[in-house]
Amino acid sequence: MTEKILILDFGSQYTQLIARRVRELHTYCEIVPYNKVPALDDTIKGIILSGSPFSVKEPDALRLDLNELVGKKPLLGICYGAQLLTDFYGGVVQRSDKREYGKAHLSNVRYQDPFLHGVPDGSQVWMSHGDSIMELPPQFELLASTESIPVAVFRSKKGAFANPVYGIQFHPEVTHSVDGRNILRNFVYDICGCSGEWTPAHFVEETVEGLRRKIGRERVLMGLSGGVDSTVAAELLHKAIGDQLICFFIDNGLLRKNEFEEVLKSYESMGLNVVGIDAKQRFWDALAGESSPEKKRKIIGREFIHVFEEEAQKLEGIEWLGQGTIYPDVIESVSVHGPSVTIKSHHNVGGLPDVLKLKIVEPLRMLFKDEVREVGKELGIPMEILGRHPFPGPGLGVRILGDITPEKVALLQEADHIFISKLKKYGLYDKVWQAGAILLPVQSVGVMGDERTYERTAVLRAVNSVDGMTAEWSRLPHDFLADVSSEIVNNVKGINRVVFDISNKPPSTIEWE
Repeated sequence: MTEKILILDFGSQYTQLIARRVRELHTYCEIVPYNKVPALDDTIKGIILSGSPFSVKEPDALRLDLNELVGKKPLLGICYGAQLLTDFYGGVVQRSDKREYGKAHLSNVRYQDPFLHGVPDGSQVWMSHGDSIMELPPQFELLASTESIPVAVFRSKKGAFANPVYGIQFHPEVTHSVDGRNILRNFVYDICGCSGEWTPAHFVEETVEGLRRKIGRERVLMGLSGGVDSTVAAELLHKAIGDQLICFFIDNGLLRKNEFEEVLKSYESMGLNVVGIDAKQRFWDALAGESSPEKKRKIIGREFIHVFEEEAQKLEGIEWLGQGTIYPDVIESVSVHGPSVTIKSHHNVGGLPDVLKLKIVEPLRMLFKDEVREVGKELGIPMEILGRHPFPGPGLGVRILGDITPEKVALLQEADHIFISKLKKYGLYDKVWQAGAILLPVQSVGVMGDERTYERTAVLRAVNSVDGMTAEWSRLPHDFLADVSSEIVNNVKGINRVVFDISNKPPSTIEWE
């Protein structure tokens, strides 16, 4: 059974980052709400209490009975987690005169403790808290301070509990904490005794075996998008159950130029059993005359379900629906602030499970996006798929502002194809997180030869991001942009003006609709 670190989430913006840092140590970890702690079985090697936007001094602070955890497993409290430990066992936590946010430096470091091995005096750490620990409970002792706070690192005294307890007032998971990774490594390896054997190869082996046991001889149906998540999920299922997996790839008339044919060819080379479904005209007919972004999305989602359902009814013996859900979706669907659980609509791929009444199988539900790519490499999936930019579910439907027609789709496909091809030619594609062209519902005057034109405007959008939650516009070279603009205007009849979007998210969004 896979050993793991359990992270109790108190609502910190950094909780997912803690998990990513632990997993970078080749150690599996799971995030659970602080009020939904599972049974502490032998697979759990240690527990981390996350930070929180709350204060332990507030009457409605997020609390739990730490006696149920402390001593059972090695435990680390980070920021709010450290303050919670202090407050619970009778120490003194006070509101700071001012919020301590930013860089600080450790002093009087007791580096002989295994938790701080390799951490020197003066090591830079990142603070983000409104409370400070002023006095430790009698069961704990000081390991380090900073110039601004008396207690930066502490631990339980020898023999106070069956397993050691540590607390730190800073965030080791952020890059501004120079030795933060080292501190987490010490906790995971030296304090918790983890082996660090959770690798992509280990994940593939364990997941494939688990899928075989779970599915048996039953058949699985899965919709593919051509993107990373659905492709890696499908390949894991294929490795486990072979031709018991049937995949649909639907052309909704809103894909990029030649994407339907190229993606089908890639899937064929991977040995996947894929049914290509040409539903272009059906989607175009359903979208005719509709300009509202929200209504367009609903129409596209509705038609996808209808097409999928009609094609699925032609098959026999389907018991499962495969999905490419990944870990951030799973985490965000569980409320930290109470017992309610809210599943976001995109988790259920437009409501397909409800319509088809199939059991759900999600091979990637415990992986982050970067881990999905690493597993994809382990599976030998071609880089043209693994390295693809994210592409919106409704496709070009949210990149054509206003109503959608086949003619507008063709225009945007050509402009987008030129933009993406040039990014690859200039060696810029892999330096950009997401790029695409947008077609505006406005026309402007232009001059070509001796003739005046009155044609459409295309927008070039390119951003850099880690996870899409925030994004910064990409600083593409001017000579590159000039080349793309010239190529589009000279070769795409119907577009006579090209502009470049220099908006960040927030306040803008990545897509225009």
